[in-house]
Amino acid sequence: MEAYQVLNALGDPTRRRIIELLGDRPHAVGELAERLPVSRPAVSQHLRVLAESGLVARESVGTRNVYRLDDPGVDALRSWLDGFWTTALTRFAGQAEQESRSPS
Repeated sequence: MEAYQVLNALGDPTRRRIIELLGDRPHAVGELAERLPVSRPAVSQHLRVLAESGLVARESVGTRNVYRLDDPGVDALRSWLDGFWTTALTRFAGQAEQESRSPS
């Protein structure tokens, strides 16, 4: 999973809402469509993008496609975000320390 592909997938508010809903429990496409202001085919397209980014996985249950968060994809995103914030906070701390040593 490439972090930028995931971030692009999450750039859409409908896809972010789908991720939030799937965070509660797995959902079938129809269930998601009932809770979103878009059509069922649009939900399917959004789910395809999320699946391609590695954030969701699909399971066929009878005639329904049930989607859930895909742990490896979510873990990879979290790892990337943790690294991003660690780097940003380290730079901030270094800058703050340098400024505190500078004469005013």
